[in-house]
Amino acid sequence: MSKGPTPEVNAVHDVTAIPVEHNTADKDEFSKTNIRVNSSSSVKPAATDDLAEPDEKIRSPWPWARQARKPTDLNAIATQRSVFDDPAHAQFYLPRADHENISHFDISERWTYKEERAVRRKTDGKIFLWILVMFFALNIDRGNLGNAVADNLLDDINVTTDDYNNAQNMYRIGFLIAEIPSQMLGKKLGPDRWIPAQIILWSLAAGGQFFMHNRAGFFACRFFVWLFMGGFIPDSILYLSYFYKKSEMPIRLALFWFVDSMSGVIGSFIAYGVLHMRGVDGKAGWRWLFLIEALISFVIRAASFLFLVPGPTKTKTWWNPKGYYTEREEKIIVNRVLRDDPSKGDMHNRQAITLKMLWQNLTDYDLWPIYAIGLLFQIPESPPKSYLTLSLKAIGFSTFNTTLLGIPITVFSAINMLWITYLTERFQQRAIIGALTQLWILPLLIIEYTSAGKLSNWGQYGVLFFLLGQPSVYAAQVGWCSRLSNSVRTRAVSAALYNITIQLSGIASSNIYRTDDKPLYHRGNGQLIAINVATIVLYILAKVYYVWRNKTKQRKWTAMTKEEQAWYLANNSQLGNKRLDFVFDS
Repeated sequence: MSKGPTPEVNAVHDVTAIPVEHNTADKDEFSKTNIRVNSSSSVKPAATDDLAEPDEKIRSPWPWARQARKPTDLNAIATQRSVFDDPAHAQFYLPRADHENISHFDISERWTYKEERAVRRKTDGKIFLWILVMFFALNIDRGNLGNAVADNLLDDINVTTDDYNNAQNMYRIGFLIAEIPSQMLGKKLGPDRWIPAQIILWSLAAGGQFFMHNRAGFFACRFFVWLFMGGFIPDSILYLSYFYKKSEMPIRLALFWFVDSMSGVIGSFIAYGVLHMRGVDGKAGWRWLFLIEALISFVIRAASFLFLVPGPTKTKTWWNPKGYYTEREEKIIVNRVLRDDPSKGDMHNRQAITLKMLWQNLTDYDLWPIYAIGLLFQIPESPPKSYLTLSLKAIGFSTFNTTLLGIPITVFSAINMLWITYLTERFQQRAIIGALTQLWILPLLIIEYTSAGKLSNWGQYGVLFFLLGQPSVYAAQVGWCSRLSNSVRTRAVSAALYNITIQLSGIASSNIYRTDDKPLYHRGNGQLIAINVATIVLYILAKVYYVWRNKTKQRKWTAMTKEEQAWYLANNSQLGNKRLDFVFDS
């Protein structure tokens, strides 16, 4: 079914306000497009006076220009105004005929804010909460290396600091190899099937670290742990997009990575207890740490096969025959999501991404700025973060104090991520706020470069506390990447590609602190300052690029006649973010 993005929400112009009067010639032209209207979906005009305005804020190049939210009556209509309310254009945005939720899609459907809030809360409890539990399992397994290193892992298996760096690269290489194939498998099989399978695979690989004895085993284990984890994050993001509107995703993604941080805190407490098992059965404490945390992940995996469902209208299972939602709630979810972003109806949730689609996504140059940012923005803090335990031990803190001192940093960073994500949504300014977060750490890097070794132990810890507590825009940028995609096939692959840039960034950052530069890493800190400044410049360039692209599109669109605009919508549904009626967030 031909369709596209919602111009009223995503565009600088208001397509729904453009009436199109078709003459006979126009109808002949439209007949060539083979537009079909599904019999279960109505495109008849409906009363729209009571519809709510879209969630999007007023776009402006300045962060302080925003549209204030007004308090609403909970019993008022919450149904969001969209292109489906324009009978002249609705047919170009309908979900495809075989969309999994087509039976519940109805243009005339209306619901209240109270109903919408209840459905959203139920989705948070039934769907999002379990995604967080699974993400906790992932981070328990991938984040325990730092705690293991604090328990003399490197000395026990006779590997050097450079080997540690190379192991970091090995597991990121595994992640890179798996990212796109995993996403394509998830799109074909369905995330509800593929995600639990991933968890069991990485649990087995993580448990295998109990048996490491040398450099080769160390490399192999880290490689396979991340090979099987590759794709989990973009698969989960795609899955959540079936249930939530665009404006609801960033804060939930922030909570996604908040759990990442909190799993580090819980992992530190687990490590504090388990590392005291050094000597049990003649084994090092770090061996028991890897084994116990792998068992936790395995249990979560077993439950995941029960709790994940294919989509909002497919929640009935053998153990829960009533499903998660009522019929009314299913209609609300389907219609609110598709009204917010009609592009989510352009693929079935178990429809594979073809090689042609993959190539289109790889060559989508409008997403390259966000990929470039993904390559750089985390590097300035990554080496200090990876070497936190080693650095604290080097300046005199004990193994167990080192483990505990990482907890306040993790909590501070997690809280900062939540409020910075909120600000990006409130002001609809991602590039500018991203640049500001880089400015946060620039003076701290300069202190490390000029004064490392001259500070007291607690002074050094204070610098690291604020450096690693930087407000992270990771969650906001994942949401940004999704918004720039404007089609299911692009959104699925762009999430994987963005995650690949994060892993490439990790490979680069793991080679900045080298053995011949220890213990102060003066040369490495100088490199981090240069990358930090380059990242600030890149954010500014991305802002300029997307503003320019939007102005170029708007100029071409407004130059068309109303008939030309309607014909364009009918014949260009496959263009995704290249459509003239789509606006890039910046």
